[in-house]
Order: sequence, then structure tokens, then C-alpha cells
Amino acid sequence: MNEKKRIAVLTSGGDAQGMNAAVRAVVRTALNEGVDVYAIYEGYQGMVEGGSRIVAMDWNSVGGILQIGGTVIGSARCKKFLTREGRLQAAHNLIMHGINGLIIIGGDGSLTGANIFREEWSSLVEELLETGKIDAETAAEYPHFLIVGLVGSIDNDFTGTDMTIGADSALHRITEAIDAITSTAASHQRTFVVKVMGRNCGYLACMGALATGADWVLIPESPPDVENWKDVMANRLHTGRKHGRRDSIVVLAEGAHDRDGNYIGSSDVQAALEERLQEDVRVTVLGHVQRGGNPSAFDRTLGTRMGYEAVRTILSAKPDDAPVVIGIKNNRMTRLPLLEGIQNTRAVAEAINAKDYDKAMSLRSTSFIEVFRTLRTLGRAFPHPIDPEQKRLRIGILHAGAPAPGMNTAVRAAVRLGLDQGHIMLGIHNGFDGFAKGEMEEMDWMSISGWAAQGGSLLGTNRRVPQGSDLYAIARVIEDKQIDALMIIGGWTAYEASHTLLNSRKNYPAFKLPMICIPASINNNLPGSELSLGADTALNNIIDAVDKIKQSAVATERCFVVEVMGHYCGYLALMGGLATGAERVYLHEEGITLDALQKDLKKLTYGFDHGKRLGLMIRNEYANKIYDTNFICSLFEEEGKGIFDVRPAILGHLQQGGNPSPFDRIQATRFANLSLQFLAEECEKGSDRNAFIGMRDGKVQTHDMRDFDRIVEFEYQRPRDQWWMELRGIARLLAQHGPGEKR
Repeated sequence: MNEKKRIAVLTSGGDAQGMNAAVRAVVRTALNEGVDVYAIYEGYQGMVEGGSRIVAMDWNSVGGILQIGGTVIGSARCKKFLTREGRLQAAHNLIMHGINGLIIIGGDGSLTGANIFREEWSSLVEELLETGKIDAETAAEYPHFLIVGLVGSIDNDFTGTDMTIGADSALHRITEAIDAITSTAASHQRTFVVKVMGRNCGYLACMGALATGADWVLIPESPPDVENWKDVMANRLHTGRKHGRRDSIVVLAEGAHDRDGNYIGSSDVQAALEERLQEDVRVTVLGHVQRGGNPSAFDRTLGTRMGYEAVRTILSAKPDDAPVVIGIKNNRMTRLPLLEGIQNTRAVAEAINAKDYDKAMSLRSTSFIEVFRTLRTLGRAFPHPIDPEQKRLRIGILHAGAPAPGMNTAVRAAVRLGLDQGHIMLGIHNGFDGFAKGEMEEMDWMSISGWAAQGGSLLGTNRRVPQGSDLYAIARVIEDKQIDALMIIGGWTAYEASHTLLNSRKNYPAFKLPMICIPASINNNLPGSELSLGADTALNNIIDAVDKIKQSAVATERCFVVEVMGHYCGYLALMGGLATGAERVYLHEEGITLDALQKDLKKLTYGFDHGKRLGLMIRNEYANKIYDTNFICSLFEEEGKGIFDVRPAILGHLQQGGNPSPFDRIQATRFANLSLQFLAEECEKGSDRNAFIGMRDGKVQTHDMRDFDRIVEFEYQRPRDQWWMELRGIARLLAQHGPGEKR
């Protein structure tokens, strides 16, 4: 490592939730590598002004900022930086502080400014030398300037990364607002137009509409494809009311326009609907509330992972390396050439301005396009007419295992998409117990209205795996009800039950039909998928609770040992620790020893003796049978007597409760759509394939159920390969009491 390397971090442009997590990760990772790191306050304005705006950071400078929204180091528009004079002054200020690398967190405009600054660097240094601002020796020390970018933008509008910092949190704000609006709209049978951000990107509008079950969405990339779209929209809403829907929601991106490029404002939509529906239509413009509030669990971990990767990138960069942007692709950190990312992002806006909407959509991700198409079906007032020549499949849907947020969303999507394709959708109540008793009903278009936002399991579920006489009874029901295919949504019980049916085909030929399992478990312990439905919601429930616990602990010099669910899978514990800044995470995968507890106790005692006010440990519920949460609390309490006190916090079933997060709703819809396609294709081929679906390496894949027992640890009910274990090193590094601490 170059010992002369000093780096700075700044945030620029609009603020985005998760920026503070990125700043914290940059500072602590750099310090851990022995590199001096500075924060530049107020963005480019601070870089131009210099002086007290450029501050050396230590380990504690970024303590307690992980859960705070916005950016604690500030952001400001800077017209002066757009001029060469301003950039010359900025270069001088950086050199005076010995800084030769910059990590910038901002949108495409901010990153463009950084790229221009880097391209001019040599000439700026030369001009500073010629004007006597620096001497020749100093100029020789700064021949190059390194830049790494992180995209902080709630619009999720940067091409080359699946998500940008802040987008998930903004989607949380939108979803919470529309959920609240929907309840009052349903009470009065009223129509609402909700305007969200997204100047050249319809991500927030599209995903927000999908997550909340909205009726209509208007986005910049794909304007309405008919001239009389206002009539079509009004007719859709009116027909929905006639079929029993009590609320009507239209979601509008701020950059929406028609095919001719004419701007569509919320007042335009309001006037069009009032004229055609002959009723009052209310408008809600969410505005900057989308930027506000604490960051979601995803944005905390995304910012943390990106900040860590940015430091690694800048420290390993060669002087003439082109600047890069850190992104996330297929759930892994990526490095994208900065200029390429900016050009591709602007290509979308250029295509929209040129009214080449096919090109604009093609430049978006395949998942965005898939969601937009799915949304158009789910928002219909009723399904397409049935083709009398089409074979109508009878598809059974059931829940199995513990309830998980997102289960109901998956059922809603499967039922509506199935009905639209002409199939008969059978809802099976109370899991495999209900299946054995024949407890099922034919679902219609409106029977699942409002299910998108509801947690729990409205079909009912249980943890029972069918055995013995249950198998005979289920086989008889399949035959009697003439079920052609089966969709099972649930956790370990669902997979084990499906595997049991597969292995029982020799005795029960009725089980020779296509089946697919959709992963739904807050434990995130299912094979074939990096994320299960419900896990994101549970993680957000955990950080909400821990944020409150931390406030209590700080006030009283207290250590909390927080116990989270997960059974033998430590996903919630590790990711909860990463998202809350816990200083220790206890996992079953790693185990707990008395020696480790004694070391943790010494660190706690030392910390509280030297001004520490908060201790936070997170423990997976099955981490160790002997060293349980009460044991750890008793040990720490006894040994820390007179220095700090200790309290347990067992979060329990609040982790399973509440409405599903936007991610879980979107993922549930995608899984349901692709699972339905799988079942239809297998039935058409005459196949009896039994599979489970999941997201791996950023792609939705199906896996043969025959491989189930080979890729899991049955004793501990978890996959043999768990991707999130890679993040343990980052969690340990950032949770240290100081740089280079021995653990």
C-alpha cells in the first residue's frame, strides 16, 4: 500500500437514505487499512471552500450515524465547481490536505463533475505550479488523482447497477403512504392520484404501484400507447368499482408524459378522472417525504457494502486507472467504468426526449420490464375473456410452514395471472392439513383484492408435514378435484412436504403432477434462493426495534443482548448486526465459546470505562444451547457490575408480523408469475417435474426437488452454501472499537 495515500469522502446532489452508512464504511475501512481519511462537508461547495470544510476523521467520528437519514456531512449545489476557477481552488485545497483520492457519493450529475475534475487534474496541478500556489516538489507528488463513485439516488436511475443507495428506502415511504391512502380511499369509495419522484425513471412509480396493488401507473419510459388513454384509464377504474373494488389508485411518476411528449401532471389526471367518473378525485404529492426518514435495512447494508468496496478499489487502483462506480449486480458488488455508466444512464433520457420509448425500455433491466408487464395484468378490472379452445388447468395453491410476509402477495399474483390466462385457481386452506380434508375454494378475481399489502397467511398455514394416512387423503383430493398442478408457498415445511410427495409417487400416482415451491420464510434458510419471502420484512422489523433499543441504552449506559429468530440459520442475526452496527453477532454457524464471551466482556468493560455508553450484541436464537441469551446477560451483568448494566431483548414474533416490505411484495409477485409459467409449461409437455424456485446470482432459477436433500443440512434445516457468510468480515471490521483491533 502507498503510505502517502490519503482519501476523502463527500456526498453531493440530492440526499439519499443510506449515504451515512456508506460514509461510515468508507471512514472505518480506510482507517483499518492505515489510511488517513477526510470528510468534505457540504459536497463540492466544501471542496471549493476548503478550510474547516475538510475534516480529518477518526473511528468515533462516524459512530451512531448508521441509522440516520440524509447525510451528516451535508450536500450542497455548487455553481462555482462548474467553473474551472472553482475546480482549481478545489484541487489546491485537496493538495494542501495531502489528499490524492476521492470517494464521491451522489447521482449522475455529481459523478459527471467528478469525472471532469479528474480529467483536468494534471492541468490544474500545472496551473497551480505556474501561479506559485504550490512548488515543484509538491506538484510532483500529485501527478494523478483517483476517483471512485457510489450512486446515491432515490430514483434508481443509474444504468449498470441493480439498485442505488436510497431507492429501497424511498420505496418504503411510497408504499407506506399508498397503504395508508388505500384504507381511507376504500372507506369512501374514492379515487386518489399519487405523484412520486422519478424524472426520467419510472422505477419508484412502477414498483410502488406493483407493491400496493394500484390500478394504473404512468411512467416516463412507456407512456400510454393509445391516444384515448384517459378514457381507457377512467373505464378501467369504473369497471373495477362495478366488480366490487372500493378504492382506485393511480400512481404517477413526476416525469410522466404522453406519446407526443406532452407533460402529464397530477392535476391533469385529476381533471380527466373527475370529468369522466363524475366524482371527486384527490391528489397526494409525496415530494421530499420520499427522501426522509431512517434508511431501510437494505440501504444500510447496501451503503455499507459499497463503502467497503470503494475503499478496497481506491487502495488497489493504479495511478492511470479510469474512475469506476461501485454498484450491485446479482447481489454482488461490481465495478463499472464511470464514464460508461454515465453515458448509458443519459442514453435513457435521450431516448425519452427523442420519443423512442422502445429503446428507453430496452435500456432498463429485464426485471423492470417484466414487472411493468405484470403490473398491467394485475391492475385489470377483470381477466381477459376465456378462449374456449384453450385447455384450462386446475392449479392448487397452498401455504405451508410458519407465516411469512409476502405469502398473500404471492397468492394474489398467482390467482390473477392464472385467471387472466384462463386457468382455474384453487385456494387450499390451512396447509397440508386442510389439503387432506379437501378444504379448498375456487378463487375469483376479487376474492384476493387487497391481499398485496397484508402480512400473515390469509389461506391459513401450519407446520405439519404429511405422513401416513395424510398422503392417501391428499392423493384422493387431487384425484377428486382433478388438480393438474400444485403451487406451494412456504418455508422448510413446504419443501420437506413437497419432497415427501415426490418420494411417495410409487405408492400414490396422483402425486405425479407438476409442483413448485416458492420460498417464504423469515429465516431465509431455504435452498436455491439467496432471499426468501419475508426475510426482508423481518430484517426491517429487527432494525426498527433495535433502533429504539439503542436510544434507551445510550441514555443509561447499558448493554443489550438482542435475540432474533432464524432457527439454525444466522442470516437475520448477521444482517441485523450489519444494519444496526452491533459490535458482536453470535451465529450457530460459528458457535459460541466461553473464551469468546470472556473476550467480549473485556472489550465491553474497557469501552464503558473509557466513555462508551452503548453496548449491542445480537444473538441467533439457536446459536448455542448452553450459552443462551439469559446466560450471556447474567455473565455480562455480574462481571460488569458498577460499570454498566445488561438487559436481554428477545424480539420474538414481531419479526414475523406487519405488512410485507416493498421488496417482499415485488419478489412475491415475480416468483408467482414465473412459477405459474413453469407449471403451465410442464403441464403442456405432459411433465410431472417437482421443483423449487429461487433467486441466485441475480437470476430467478428453478431447481429439481430431487436435489433437495443433497444441498441442505437436514439436521440444521439450512442450505449447505449460504452466500451471506461472505459478509462476516465486513461486519467484524466495522464493529470494532477502533482500527486494527484484534478479535
